[in-house]
Amino acid sequence: MFFVDTLEFEGLGNRSYLAGGPSAAVVVDPPRDIDQVIAAAARRGVRIAYVAETHVHNDYITGGLELARVTGAQYLVPAGAHVSFARTAVADGDTAGVDTGLVLRAIATPGHTPHHTSYVLEEDGRGVAAFTGGSLLIGTVGRPDLVEPRLTEQLARAQHASAHRLVAELDDEVPVLPTHGFGSFCSSSQAEGDATTIGKERTSNDALTLDVDTFVAQMLAGLEDVPAYYAHMGPANAAGPAPVDLTPPRRADGEEIASRLAAGEWVVDLRSRMAFADGHVAGSFNFEGDGKLATYLAWLIPWGKPVTLLADTPEQITDAQRELARVGIDRPAAAATGDPAGWIRAGEQLASFPRARFADLADVRERGDDLVVLDVRRDSERAGGFIEGSVHIPIHELHGRIGEVPDGTVWVHCAGGMRAAIAASLLDAAGRDVVAVDDGFDAATDAGLSLASG
Repeated sequence: MFFVDTLEFEGLGNRSYLAGGPSAAVVVDPPRDIDQVIAAAARRGVRIAYVAETHVHNDYITGGLELARVTGAQYLVPAGAHVSFARTAVADGDTAGVDTGLVLRAIATPGHTPHHTSYVLEEDGRGVAAFTGGSLLIGTVGRPDLVEPRLTEQLARAQHASAHRLVAELDDEVPVLPTHGFGSFCSSSQAEGDATTIGKERTSNDALTLDVDTFVAQMLAGLEDVPAYYAHMGPANAAGPAPVDLTPPRRADGEEIASRLAAGEWVVDLRSRMAFADGHVAGSFNFEGDGKLATYLAWLIPWGKPVTLLADTPEQITDAQRELARVGIDRPAAAATGDPAGWIRAGEQLASFPRARFADLADVRERGDDLVVLDVRRDSERAGGFIEGSVHIPIHELHGRIGEVPDGTVWVHCAGGMRAAIAASLLDAAGRDVVAVDDGFDAATDAGLSLASG
């Protein structure tokens, strides 16, 4: 009998897998914080015999090298990957015996990267699970534009061929277990659902239902911007990441927080957007701890800039540390928790700004108030409809383009409220009068706001 345990990382939209038999297992695409992987293996009572990477990851720091070192497992890395550490190079068709009757077979599936490799777990010679990494995802495939712009079309065509190879070699009932595709920007598009099989993909995945030219044209036309921090992930993974340090950061008081802000460092408030708007340290930024913290903070922050974390509880700091370490933001400079009144110096006041709904925006527009409507959604979202007269600066560009926001009170919105809260905090820190629209975009039409398209 075999098992497959899924480890989900919702913040980054990725998954890792622990799979094996009664006594031994393989870990596929492990996260940076390997303690939870070791704990999962301990719960199963199995030895980690292999750690397998499908590719050199572009969206997170792997824990594979450290996990292999700690457990004594063989570290399987595609032979075509250029890395600076010792590993077991894996080529197409190579196999590894995981446990009695269980074999892991490598299938070359270039596309997401030139060296991308999928792994099929076989029980007594029959495929029972396909770990497809950034190749065949749920309803889509991994994006092909993260390696080198000149290779993008070539890799898109390779994705099409790799998807067809997988369905040709595997039975319809075999589960497809990708690493990306659950919100990750490594996915070429986002699909609904969290489970699939070879058979389901055969009939629904564009890579398998469209001819190669149509598929490539559609994929390339739909690619979103690449998060800026991706540029640092591949090199770090190829060099061999250092072990992660999750010990608590030093505690900061109001004086230290003020000093760090004055030095140009980032002070990040992890509390809810409602709490932040009600009262926060002037100059701090709001990235909700239960949102896509790692993705958006790592995307916006100048790389290497020291960051101090503020939160309601020490547990929130701990959770944020873990998530940020996965994208290479290893050690917060300092942290503070509890009452925000303790985060400012004596005699100072907390800053605040109002929150509103689209109905409120419609009201003030009707009165003719001097205001700016700022849309911080992605290009693809705006193409589906936008408020007439609104200014568009995607959230990931706003920090460097605040000077382009016209004069007046800025009513900032996104699709639901989280990104608008980030944007509002950036604008507030820059001294702008801001109102955060905390509402679903569908409510804009209901409020009577005129929408345009383009």
